[in-house]
Amino acid sequence: MATTGVMHYLQSSDAVTHAVAGVLLAMSVASWCFLIVKAWVLLRAKRQGPRAVQRFWQAATLKDGIAELRKLDKERVYVPLAVAAWHASEAEMPGALIAHVGQDERVLRALRHALLASQRRLEFGQVLLASVGSTAPFVGLLGTVWGIYHALGSIAANGQAMIENVAGPVGEALIMTAFGLVVAIPAVLAYNVLGRLVRQISEELDGFAHDLHAYASGAAPRRVSRAPVQDHAV
Repeated sequence: MATTGVMHYLQSSDAVTHAVAGVLLAMSVASWCFLIVKAWVLLRAKRQGPRAVQRFWQAATLKDGIAELRKLDKERVYVPLAVAAWHASEAEMPGALIAHVGQDERVLRALRHALLASQRRLEFGQVLLASVGSTAPFVGLLGTVWGIYHALGSIAANGQAMIENVAGPVGEALIMTAFGLVVAIPAVLAYNVLGRLVRQISEELDGFAHDLHAYASGAAPRRVSRAPVQDHAV
């Protein structure tokens, strides 16, 4: 019966109320679709990450470790860091400015860029949930104000505040307020929960990047020792 009343008020409302309801519906659909997809991505990344990192460090070489990461890290969150460390530690660019930078700094720079890229991938779309959660109540408030305006207009036209004249517009106002809250509350909760998951995975990524930097920097002296003898004789 409550649903019939809601539909009755929406059907009897004007274009502005319909527009507000349409905007709230679009915001709700977008936030729920993103919530489901993002939760799936983050939960997979959190579940697969520790196992992928463990298999990486059990590999015989860095190249083999990257191959193991590619198999297990389906969301491609950890792989870019290992690839960046590999390229930075193995690349030789004698004609480039970067060649004058020490190996340790090159690895650190590559890992920093890869870490930021992975974090941006994890945080992608969080702005949508934050925007929906913060603006949906105000969009519903717009419908509320418009419904009250109609109620006051009905009172002015009839010269008296009869319940029959104000029930419809006030009902529209209350419905728009409720719609705004129904859209905003799940978006805010999802933003907080997903944000916590993002922070947890980012902390694991930061630890992985630190270990990669220590490994790649420690490998530098062994590569230098294999250089031709004439280079050391200068």
